[in-house]
Parts: sequence; structure tokens; C-alpha cells
Amino acid sequence: MPIILKQYYLACLSHASYLIGDDSSGRAVVVDPQRDVSQYLHDARERGLSIERVIETHFHADFLSGHLELATQTGAVISYGSAAAGLTDFPIDVVTHGQRLSLGGVELEVMETPGHTPESICIVVRETADALPHAVLTGDTLFIGDVGRPDLLSAFGRTQEEMARSLYHSLRNHLLTLPNTTLVYPAHGAGSACGKNLSTETVSTIGEQRRTNYALAPMSEDEFAQIVTEGQAAAPLYFSFAATRNRATRANLDEDAGPTQLSWSEFWAHASAGAVIIDSREPDEFARGHLRGSRNVGLSGRFAEYVGEVVRPGESIVLVSTPGTETEAKVRLARIGYDKVLGVLSDPVRAMFEHPDDVRIASRLNAEQLEVLRGQMIDLVVIDVRGPGELDDGTVTGSRHIQLASLLEHVGGLNPASPTVVYCAGGYRSSIAASTLRSLGFSDVSDIIGGYSAWRSHMTMSDGTTRPTIAIRK
Repeated sequence: MPIILKQYYLACLSHASYLIGDDSSGRAVVVDPQRDVSQYLHDARERGLSIERVIETHFHADFLSGHLELATQTGAVISYGSAAAGLTDFPIDVVTHGQRLSLGGVELEVMETPGHTPESICIVVRETADALPHAVLTGDTLFIGDVGRPDLLSAFGRTQEEMARSLYHSLRNHLLTLPNTTLVYPAHGAGSACGKNLSTETVSTIGEQRRTNYALAPMSEDEFAQIVTEGQAAAPLYFSFAATRNRATRANLDEDAGPTQLSWSEFWAHASAGAVIIDSREPDEFARGHLRGSRNVGLSGRFAEYVGEVVRPGESIVLVSTPGTETEAKVRLARIGYDKVLGVLSDPVRAMFEHPDDVRIASRLNAEQLEVLRGQMIDLVVIDVRGPGELDDGTVTGSRHIQLASLLEHVGGLNPASPTVVYCAGGYRSSIAASTLRSLGFSDVSDIIGGYSAWRSHMTMSDGTTRPTIAIRK
């Protein structure tokens, strides 16, 4: 079979990109590439392919795409849907609804599918011009188990209801006309903030989605508009920034260049000038000792996305990282367009040992300790930083819900002097939130080890009933 269709799944951003080629002709395209593009170049060389086009299904908001890097290194043209015409600072070859792009035998057909954004397109892949559709790359229009959210700022001034109605017609008039056997390859999977109910699966079929996807069930346009706009999580701070950057010219990423190694004095000179300190070590290690004013976002998790929720676009960053991981941290930040990484502290363990006055210990509580505190401290503030869909599992009574992505905009409504406890589902995001509050001057902030899962386990007795809550002291 001459068709080559390879999916690249980047778990830390729940992002899928694709290399499509014709084995006979050696011609290929890349769809929705991540910014570090070496894997596409390597695989193309291995298969004897020439990448002649980069196709973007829309202006991505959740990552900075690698279209400029690929164009520079391969000479490929960059294509968007026709609604993107005139919106980029670099030349593009727009594609239109029904247009066919031949790779030799393999043929691609463009579907214009506005809804997630005005310029959204999908790409139908056929083994030959006359063959039935083999697959469709659906971008952020159709996910496995969900559809693209219509409310992001990348929709360029359109209302979410208007975009939802466009999405309704794009799905039913175009995608659902494909044969049930057509493979569905989306641009994102579970964990992405571009939808609310994405599956952990990364490939499906039109028939399977027709049967199981809530948004494709028979319903009116009004019903669809309501169901796809409700319950969406807050978009991370960096989304509108990344969507705008994806339309602009910028410097290409050098994947192999690590951040500048900073001395103690250089590090603090940057921090004193306003650079945000990001400590990429894991929460437990961070809690045992970290530099004052630092925000903890562990590299093992959704590092770039969560940095983008607690650091404003355009702010400079200095890193504290486990030696050997600093280049990975820099590249992962570059994937969302956070290029202002001024450097990394050299030998952080030694630096903290030599400067103990600048080291802090983070307070982490277990569920039992939280229960005791709730009974002792009438002014205790408990903050739940989970997403809206997670609240269905239950909440700590009396807690205030502030999604992590909205934390910075709600800081002004909190009292920095009040004792504060933060929790999430398992303890990773709560360390991010607690450390961010401390970096902004909150004097007494703890987070819960194990998060709400640990709290629920503690409060559930062996017979399945709920443990009586300790009465709050008046």
C-alpha cells in the first residue's frame, strides 16, 4: 500500500500531528506539527520522502506550531483554510473546500469546517483519487468522544453561539457524510483544554463516533449550541497568545540549545528584575526545599500547559531544574511560545545549601490534618483548583472553586493574610497553585497530599458511610 499515515502523539500537550506520504512518489505533507520538528524530518529521510507542504487545520491556541521551522528546513509551503487569507505575517497557500491535493497516487481533499475557529479545515485522505476515503484528519473540529469548543479567543471576535452553530453544520453536512469505515484522526486527545470530554483513544472511525459521541447524537441546532457551550473549563492564559503567535513571523526554535547556565548572582538579578522563577522539580522534592518566590510546575506532568496557566505571556522566566533536564524544560516551554527563558540556575542543590536564608519549606498536609484544621481555624480558606467536570466527584465542604487557569485573575479577591489550603485531584496542580500564591505574597499556604482523592478516602468509613466532620470552632 503506497499510503503512509503516521501519527505523532505528544502526551504532555495531548497533541496529535501527522506525516502523510506516498511511498511510490516520495511526496509528503505534515499536518499540525509541533514546534520541535526533528522527528518529522528524521522519518521523512528514513522513508525517502520529501515534505512539500505543511497543512494547518486552524490557528492553534494550545501550542505554537512548527510550520515555520518545517518551511525553513524543507522549503515546504504552508497551507491554511481560505478564511485564514490575509491573517498571517508570512506567505501561505490557502486551500478551499473540495480542493484536491495530489501526492502522486495518494490524494488529499480539503473540507472547510468552521466552528472551533472560522478557518478550521479537515483533510480527507484517499489511497487513490477514485478510492473511498481511508481516513480524515479532523483537527479540532471532531475529537474522539467530543467536538472542538466554540468559545476560544482564537475565533477572532465571533460569539460562541455563532461558532457553535457553524460547528453543527460542519459536522452534519460534511464530516458525517463520510463512510462509517473512515478512520478519524483528531489533533487532540484526553487532557486537552480544546474540548471537555475527550477520549484517551487517539483514533476511531466515523461510524463509531456517530454511535458514541454525545455531540453527534440527533438533536436540533439550538440543542447542539447549548450542549457544546456549557461546562467548558477556563482556557489557559496563554491560549490567545499562542493563537496570535501562530499567525506571526518569529524566530525558529533550536531544539538542541539549552538555557544559559546562571550563577547565583545572575539568577537573582533576573528574578529581582521581574523574571518568574519556575522550579520544574517534582512537588515532594520542591516541598523539602526551594528558593523563595518560586513556582513549582513538575516536569513530569503537563509542564508547559500549567506554566502557561500561572505565568502571563510575555513574562521572563528563570528555571530551577534537576541537572540534565533543563533543555527539555526550555523546549517544552517553547512549544507554547514561552521563549523568554533567561537561563537556569547552575547546580541548584549546592546553591541552596550555600544560601540557606533563601530556601523555604512548603507546607503539605494530609487529609486528616486538613480535617483538624477545618475544626480549629474559622478563617481557613480552602480552594479547589480542579476543572468544572471534576466537581461531580464531590468537593470539600465549604471550599471555594477557582480553576487553576483562573487563579491569577482571582488573586485580587483573596486575602494574602488568611490561612489557605489548596487541593486538586491528586496533588500536582495544588502544588502549582499553592506555590504561585506564596510567590505573590500569601503568607500561609498549604496544599493537600493526594488531593481530593485522598480526602474522599479519608472521609469514607469502612461501611461506606461518610465520616462525621469535625465541627468548626466558633
